Amino acid sequence: MELLRGDGPIVRVGHRGAPVLAPENTLASIAAAADLGVDAVEIDVIGRADGTVALAHSSDALGQDDEASLDDALALVTDRRIGVQLDLKASGHERAVADAVRRHGLLSRSFASTASTASLLALAAAEPSLRRALTYPDDRYGLSGNRFVRPVVRPSLAGLRQVLPLRLPRWLRHVGASAATLNWTVVSTGAIRRCHALGVAVFVWTVDDPELAERLERLGADGIITNDPRIFARSLQT
Repeated sequence: MELLRGDGPIVRVGHRGAPVLAPENTLASIAAAADLGVDAVEIDVIGRADGTVALAHSSDALGQDDEASLDDALALVTDRRIGVQLDLKASGHERAVADAVRRHGLLSRSFASTASTASLLALAAAEPSLRRALTYPDDRYGLSGNRFVRPVVRPSLAGLRQVLPLRLPRWLRHVGASAATLNWTVVSTGAIRRCHALGVAVFVWTVDDPELAERLERLGADGIITNDPRIFARSLQT
């Protein structure tokens, strides 16, 4: 899976699978996204107390009846012949994640993302060939996507958007990132150009509006991460 699209089509990524059709971070959600023709799925991964890794957005979400192990999820990804973005939600299980990707032969079809520079450096030590993406901003509580809170945080997001092109290159070089995974509210032409000048791809989250997806594609984004892969229907038909 190529992260930089160049003159090719944008990379279509299902956020936690296809949560509009099946519970997020489950095998059913991954399968639903694959059925809709995505190029890759993004899944949240977190370590269990026994040292294994599961699909969940937080430790509070562990223990659900439909909880999937990372190994089961990667087996499905392999079977469906799609790529995978592994979004680390906590530190301390970087080696287990890298080992699982290597075990399933998915190094060329995967990358790992997190807002934690420490985790990215730990991933580099565990498996240098596993591509890494720096997430920005760190929105672990989903405030940027909450329509009730968004008016309050909008001024802060506007400030982040303005300074991001200046700060991003140094952060990306520090962790040896192959991609930047950016919230759509902070993406600008300047930020995309700075990333591309470093050979770094730009993946944008979480985009559920087809018009916004098309605008970001025109700006030069390499990948769109969405809760609803049906927004790609027009491009899938061409």
